[in-house]
Amino acid sequence: MNSCLLVLILVLVPVQARFPFLDRLGPGPGPGSSDPAQARAVAALLRRLLGSRSGDFVVSVNRSLAGGTSPGTGPAGPRTDVCELRSLRDGRVAAAGTSGVAAAAGVHNYLKYFCRCHVSWTGNQLTLPDPLPRIRGVLRISTAHRFRYYQNVCTSSYSSVWWDWTRWQQEIDWMALNGINLPLAFTGQEVVWQEVYRSLGLNQSEIEEFFSGPAFLAWNRMGNMNRFGGPLPQSWHVNQLALQMKILSRMRAFGMIPVLPAFSGNVPPGILRLFPGANVTRLGPWSHFNCSFSCSYVLDPRDPLFLRIGSLFLSQLVKTFGTDHVYNTDTFNEMTPPSSDPAYLSAVSRSVFASMTAVDPDAVWLMQGWLFFSDSSFWKPAQIRSLLRGVPIGRLIVLDLFAETEPLYSSTQSFYGQPFVWCMLHNFGGNSGLFGTVETVNAGPFAALRFPNSTLVGVGMAPEGIEQNPVVYELMSELAWRREPVDLAKWASLYAARRYGTGGGGAAGNLTAAAWRLLFAGVYNCTVPHYKNHNHSPLVRRPNLHMNTELWYDPAGLYEAWRLMVAAAPDLVQQETFRYDLVDVTRQALQVLTSSFYRDVVDAFRSKRMPELLTAGGVLVYDLLPELNRLLNTNRHFLLGAWLGRARSLALDEKEAALYDMNGRNQLTLWGPGGEILDYANKQWGGLVEDYYAQRWSLFLQTLVECLDAGRPFRQDAFDRAAFRVEKGFVYNGRTYPSQPQGDVLEIAQRIFLKYFPQALKRL
Repeated sequence: MNSCLLVLILVLVPVQARFPFLDRLGPGPGPGSSDPAQARAVAALLRRLLGSRSGDFVVSVNRSLAGGTSPGTGPAGPRTDVCELRSLRDGRVAAAGTSGVAAAAGVHNYLKYFCRCHVSWTGNQLTLPDPLPRIRGVLRISTAHRFRYYQNVCTSSYSSVWWDWTRWQQEIDWMALNGINLPLAFTGQEVVWQEVYRSLGLNQSEIEEFFSGPAFLAWNRMGNMNRFGGPLPQSWHVNQLALQMKILSRMRAFGMIPVLPAFSGNVPPGILRLFPGANVTRLGPWSHFNCSFSCSYVLDPRDPLFLRIGSLFLSQLVKTFGTDHVYNTDTFNEMTPPSSDPAYLSAVSRSVFASMTAVDPDAVWLMQGWLFFSDSSFWKPAQIRSLLRGVPIGRLIVLDLFAETEPLYSSTQSFYGQPFVWCMLHNFGGNSGLFGTVETVNAGPFAALRFPNSTLVGVGMAPEGIEQNPVVYELMSELAWRREPVDLAKWASLYAARRYGTGGGGAAGNLTAAAWRLLFAGVYNCTVPHYKNHNHSPLVRRPNLHMNTELWYDPAGLYEAWRLMVAAAPDLVQQETFRYDLVDVTRQALQVLTSSFYRDVVDAFRSKRMPELLTAGGVLVYDLLPELNRLLNTNRHFLLGAWLGRARSLALDEKEAALYDMNGRNQLTLWGPGGEILDYANKQWGGLVEDYYAQRWSLFLQTLVECLDAGRPFRQDAFDRAAFRVEKGFVYNGRTYPSQPQGDVLEIAQRIFLKYFPQALKRL
């Protein structure tokens, strides 16, 4: 057992020593975040996680563990998190951490590598040995990274928009166990904005016409869009305010530093009624939206009104929620600034920061670096440097948001001296689909730490959507506590053993370990330069005759992993974690096969071979997609009904329920009133496959057959109009979908395998 231990004693000198101001950040002196309070928070987490076995752990928090006498610094200068674990004479395990997060991460490390347990979004495996395995001496784990950041500004819409406190509690527990200490905390900010706008003189209709609906608030906050999916009911504000109070209280109880929002300049049109002389620019349309829902009004940060509104908002925010002094706002997110003059850009960032320090002299600005990538034709070195250096060095932290694929620190001299966080973005739109860049993720943070004159102060995970590919997030969070990259093949094998409880080996353990090694070498190891994980499979896109079917991996490895998982299924199907993965791997195989049948359909149509068209299309529409829908319906994590049910549960009446239902459906499909960002947030969920994707594919096949039969060409524009009617019909069909699993996953998965695995091999 002890051969698997992770003794993570980091010897690297943290680069954070250059930014002493950042080391002042952390839990305040209040009783809610004291050392004993943080220890109690971790003990409560363990009770929720382990039940009666939580008594086997003794938790304490001591901020001086890192060394030195100051609670903020250690001998190397900056505060870094440490946890020490030891076995007590009575068999219990004592965990002492510099924070609640450090203690939780230490216990999680012990659970993983001594007890071979597993905790994830998609199920836990918590069969603890009795008695607990003993630790020889002291196990000390530490991290070189002052900050371990989590979330993306889009996550609040793509994933957590409908969460209640129970689900938020689970997520914050997951954050603590994975060592997260710098999470976004954006819930409920519209409550504050409503009060600010009222105090300025806007009427209620002007406010309601500004806010978008719940599923689109992320882009309303960033100034991309307004109104669509609204108006927000007052009950929404009340609910979100109460939720944010609980979220912040729990984050702070663990010693986390919640990141609150600040003002970016995005204002309601009504501001011009009140302040007709304000320096406001109306932007152009965003992402195919017209000006009915886009073309935002942005107040110039140099206008004195910017400081007034920004200060009003932040002072009310701090009064309502308290503060930990870190604020996020993003100027020009996917929007081109009105001027490229370096002096203008420097003045903009200086003014934005001034609106923070006017209220909180200790403010630190956390900025997403996404704009430098998304509009690289505008953001040249002079422009980037000017924007960043408008803020004092060390008072702005840049999130290198897509660093696993498009790292910016190396081309900007470590963001021209400002501290940065190396982030793995990984997922766009919360899409389903196996994906990873494990080689790059495994090496990237260490390369950033070694970069000449590196200003790295942390690592982070910034997916647009979560609750997918849990293995990638476990690897990334663990690397924050490593001193060197892992052996990926060995790590994958150990992951399988923990996830399914097969640490003792056996046939099933050997099969699943081999499967995960194949997945890590293939589908989870994208090495294509500049690749964005935005599922472009024909399965989840509006059909046409020129669809992208390229893969970044050899499907042979996926199919063999599929075979191994099905072979292990009879022994492991009782494990929730295994059932999820059996569905997910089978789903991925069917996704690849959909592309293959699509190519057959297109080839048959172009060659005017009706029998082949009917055969390939018939298999796809009448068997493969229905089987996929039945498979997805067996697992609670793949249910459209669960997503819509959570949305409707937040409503006070049927009118609100209908609004939330529309928001939930539209985001997954049309993403706008007319399909402006069609299928960006696609998911492979039971109900969605049956009533949306399959219906669209049926229409496509029917249209091709009619065209071939009549001898006329396929017209994409005419098909798109017909497809839009199907898509919009789904958004408003009013159908209720199962919110609980249905069917026998083993029976369905085995049937699909026996039917389609031979086909898969023939098509390699």
